[in-house]
Amino acid sequence: MIYINGRFLQKPITGTERFAREIVQAMDTLAGLTNLKDAITILAPPGTPAPEGLKNIKFQTCGTRQGHAWEQWDLYRAASDGTLLSLTNSGPVLHPHQTVIIHDVAPYRMPKDFSLSYQAFHRILGRLLAKRSQIATVSKFSSSDLAAVLSLDSERIPVFYNGHEHILRAPSDDMVIEKLGLQDRPYFLFIGSPAPRKNLGMAIKAFRALKRSDIAFVIVGAANPKVFRESLDAQAENILMPGRLTDGEIVALYQHALALVFPSLYEGFGIPPLEAMVHGCPVLAADIPAVREVCGDAALYFSAQDTADCTRCLQSFLDDPDMGETLRQKGATRYAEFSWSKSAEQVLERLFDSKLQGKSISQ
Repeated sequence: MIYINGRFLQKPITGTERFAREIVQAMDTLAGLTNLKDAITILAPPGTPAPEGLKNIKFQTCGTRQGHAWEQWDLYRAASDGTLLSLTNSGPVLHPHQTVIIHDVAPYRMPKDFSLSYQAFHRILGRLLAKRSQIATVSKFSSSDLAAVLSLDSERIPVFYNGHEHILRAPSDDMVIEKLGLQDRPYFLFIGSPAPRKNLGMAIKAFRALKRSDIAFVIVGAANPKVFRESLDAQAENILMPGRLTDGEIVALYQHALALVFPSLYEGFGIPPLEAMVHGCPVLAADIPAVREVCGDAALYFSAQDTADCTRCLQSFLDDPDMGETLRQKGATRYAEFSWSKSAEQVLERLFDSKLQGKSISQ
């Protein structure tokens, strides 16, 4: 029996939770095409609502605890007779047959992004899991980074990439363009959180250095816009902070933007550039390993540490009337290489240690 750690179902959807939900949905489809129906069960803490749309993967709650206590004890006991798959950075350290997907080593590389207690807990947890479990991750860069930090062999850390299909399912909500007053106004777009590693403050300074009041910078994220704006010194009429938006609104913004600006200092993968390419939005990105791995030659790069270089990149893009179409064409080819279906197939083949009878849902 294969069990899936369902604690992610209780959390808001960020990058890691998106990965977990999409991999499970794709695994469910694949299970229906093979002999794996009812061979996989999601185990979740009490009170967790069942995920919608699953036809072949079973779901049940177990135990009495919540949070890490549930994961370390209740989940361990409930999954003790099978193989466990934990998709979002943590799992029960005592389980002897577990694959844990650790998306990056940000608590080690970017400690300022986390509280001291969070850093300490996840550093200890990561090292314990590295000794007891099969570690996997979401990019070759993260595989090398995990190997360096946790003293592992990178060749023994499988890579299961993020995919693109989720952003195709969201219908474009063009009302957001009118709501933000962008009908006749070109704009650059940022999608992300306020974490320091996302490097938004540098991108704002680079944008302001353009001195283009006719162009807006739209910043989409979950932070309180008022607090965020003040902390980033973003007091300008052409810097818009609408806060968290729906997938449909984000799709519309991708489709109408001049380009996505992705200035991160550190990423394990980086989903926004992939989503942007799906919807024909050119990508201007920080030149860091994980983003290079995802975007290849389908992005225009700048130094994440150099505000002037970011400004030069934005200006270069504006000055070249053909650059946008070139990046769109390259992105349209690039994004198809990253598929939830393909990654789910690879996960199942590893868990069951065999090819899935020639069945495939990869595109």
